[in-house]
Amino acid sequence: MIDFVCLQTADRMLTSVIRGTRGTWPRACAWLLRHELEAAMDRFWERVQPEIGRARTQRPKLLLLSHYAGPEVGQRAGYLWSVLSRAGHHHWYELGVTAGELARYHSELLEIIALLDAVGRPQHLGTATR
Repeated sequence: MIDFVCLQTADRMLTSVIRGTRGTWPRACAWLLRHELEAAMDRFWERVQPEIGRARTQRPKLLLLSHYAGPEVGQRAGYLWSVLSRAGHHHWYELGVTAGELARYHSELLEIIALLDAVGRPQHLGTATR
């Protein structure tokens, strides 16, 4: 069973007020979503190509994702990882990420997790070869 602790915490941040997180919760939420994306990719690589999954940095995993999971999944995951990384950092010259943007990233993350979990499974491989 997969434990989605980061995703559940991000859900909580998006739907309720957590005491003591005023002003910091959007960045924390972005980091939690990014961590959950990386965990989904690690599960994918562990199942499909464990050697790639052992890489310590995420960029090679993201670059190879299009080849192993398909261009759409690779592009969507790469874009989401990039915007979540940017949202997690403080930029004095621009506004922070909004709750609406985070909710959209959250939805996109759920779709990507479902796609990554489906790719490489016997049913997916069977339909790809027909």
